[in-house]
Amino acid sequence: MPRNLNAERDNPCLKEQELSFKCLNKNNFDHEKCEVYFANYNNCKEFWNKVKSERRAKGLAPYLPPLEEREAIKAEYMKGKPQQN
Repeated sequence: MPRNLNAERDNPCLKEQELSFKCLNKNNFDHEKCEVYFANYNNCKEFWNKVKSERRAKGLAPYLPPLEEREAIKAEYMKGKPQQN
């Protein structure tokens, strides 16, 4: 199956999505065994939806940042996030 050339640009959680699908395939579609992957994907979607919402409120376009800016945005977010034990 050829990958959509714009998939990575349009879906900032593509890696998490693919890992979820891979887990499902590996575990015969047993959702319980893939809950960690689903949670990670949902966290990713929530994060980027928040980024898009904030950019929209500030009048920044495009609402979803370009690929080149995403790592810096994630790094900035992680600096302000409390450490988990």
